[in-house]
Amino acid sequence: MTSMKKNETTMTQCINGVDIDVLMGTVNAIKVEPELGSCRFRASNRWVGGTHNRSTVTGFYGAKQEMDHKQTFKMDADEPEILAGNDSGANPVEHLLHALASCMTTSMVAHAAVRGIQIEELESQLEGDIDIRGFLGMAPDVPKGYTNIRAKFMVKAQQEDLSKIRDLAAFSPVFNTVSNGTNVEVEVALK
Repeated sequence: MTSMKKNETTMTQCINGVDIDVLMGTVNAIKVEPELGSCRFRASNRWVGGTHNRSTVTGFYGAKQEMDHKQTFKMDADEPEILAGNDSGANPVEHLLHALASCMTTSMVAHAAVRGIQIEELESQLEGDIDIRGFLGMAPDVPKGYTNIRAKFMVKAQQEDLSKIRDLAAFSPVFNTVSNGTNVEVEVALK
């Protein structure tokens, strides 16, 4: 949806609920000073007990400075009872589906807004296939993670914009990380 909202002295344009002036201000600043685009996002995790653990997100590094979120975000993860958990939160692979769905949605909506493509509604359903024999160490030839993920998006927009909206998912950092992989360094030290 396109809307105009009046700030104290100016009118700003919003498409799909995205403030185009703010987004384009960021884009233009990065064009002039590319190092503004370097970000570092962080999460801290603490084991609660059993298979239950909690991640906390408080801030990140962006625009060449430390930035705090408006609030602290806490995300619980656990396993279902069949995997010896207490079902106190979505399990980590479900969190991955959430991260993928939300990142693809954000990418579609924001990039559509910049292109003037209006989206009235956008929903998705994701599912992934895992053979837990790999995770359980029962079969060394079975992958430990997802072997296939399917994402289905339902959008209320103009018919002629559907393929453009689908293609905008390619801008999603999580989609690219999952699709192309990334280097993960693991260090374990005594506390």
